Amino acid sequence: MHEMALCESLLQAMEEAGRANDFRRVRKVRLEIGGFAGVEIEALRFGFDVVTRGSLADGAELEVLEVPGRGWCFDCNDTVALADRLAPCPSCGGNRLHPNGGTELTIKDLEVE
Repeated sequence: MHEMALCESLLQAMEEAGRANDFRRVRKVRLEIGGFAGVEIEALRFGFDVVTRGSLADGAELEVLEVPGRGWCFDCNDTVALADRLAPCPSCGGNRLHPNGGTELTIKDLEVE
């Protein structure tokens, strides 16, 4: 389950931010997760609760902002939102698409004290 490794990296980033910005506790974490990031959201939530126990983020709320996948359509020359990597272009129905967004996993912001 790579979600646990993601949670460990997330905790490390929060701890580094805490040291750099002199905060002791994280109340809320907002993550942006792309539709093509390959992250199972419920597994991430479970891992977050486990990994953050006893840390500065113990009991913090995890808010997930899902970002749709995007692709460039060679047929209509447009960037479009995609439900999955193999979906046709929702604008023209073309199948010549190059995914160019939706793989991100980003800390949007933290509520801290």
